[in-house]
Amino acid sequence: MKRHERSIAESPPTASRKPTDIERVKAMILKDYATHARRFFWRVPDPDPYMVLVSETMLQQTQTARVQEKLPVFLKQFPDFSTLAAADNATVIRAWKGMGYNNRALRLRDCARAVCERFDGRLPDNAEALSSLPGIGPYTTAAILSFAFHEDVIVLDVNVRRLYSRLFQRQSTTLDALPECILRSIADEVYPRGRSSDWHQACMDIAAQYCTAHAPRCPSCPVAQACMSAHVLLDAAPPRIAEPSYRGIPNRIWRGKIIDILRGLASGTMITLTDLGISLGGVSVPLDDEWLGRLLQALERDGLVERDASADAVRLHP
Repeated sequence: MKRHERSIAESPPTASRKPTDIERVKAMILKDYATHARRFFWRVPDPDPYMVLVSETMLQQTQTARVQEKLPVFLKQFPDFSTLAAADNATVIRAWKGMGYNNRALRLRDCARAVCERFDGRLPDNAEALSSLPGIGPYTTAAILSFAFHEDVIVLDVNVRRLYSRLFQRQSTTLDALPECILRSIADEVYPRGRSSDWHQACMDIAAQYCTAHAPRCPSCPVAQACMSAHVLLDAAPPRIAEPSYRGIPNRIWRGKIIDILRGLASGTMITLTDLGISLGGVSVPLDDEWLGRLLQALERDGLVERDASADAVRLHP
């Protein structure tokens, strides 16, 4: 058993929290948010639910600075569900350039189509309907309900989980975290009713700026005085997970390189696999044809590319 797993297993089932502690934490977090909230394009008092959905999709595994740059451009091209729903794969993938994980773009477009077909182009405001849409999981459902519709719901992402774990129970390393059942109990107890949106975005700000995954900035954290783990966490690196690679580069990176090359072609233009291999690996060291073929087959299954077997060529999926 790893050290951080043992720490969790041996932790008491609940943290020692008094009502005064909860109120103190609430006051500290909301005070900091009132004066130091990060300003983003999507953070407005009454955001369009469509913008919330697009921004939350972009923010999955993408830095906020990149989303801040790309979101206005994307919304200018696709200002509502109907325009996004009408877009073909290639158009959406080109618009997604620089965001990574291109499957997210297609799932977002498929979600827009479902909203238009089933809800007359309006994002539903209840959890059951939201969770039935393509690409919308439990976190995105909660985020939409909180940020777009101002519902009193728990919003737990990796950042908020990390903050709650450290705030309300002493952790030993930066990898330690409380079990989900305890985190949900804490979340339900601590978030202020009527201010779900402000509260959860405030927690995300503190987690992103101070209570970071590695090397947390406890000396400058606005809630350090109330934190049970402040100044005691040992930095620990997560175990490395082996992933399919070629020439020392993960296949997911190669996938992104292929899509970037195809994005640069004129609409509808195909490139031969030979030329694609040269563009990817250079003339001096040709890429393995069998490996490239498997990678393209996976991209084709995902709806990202289209292959012409007779011409031995490929393009973005139209």
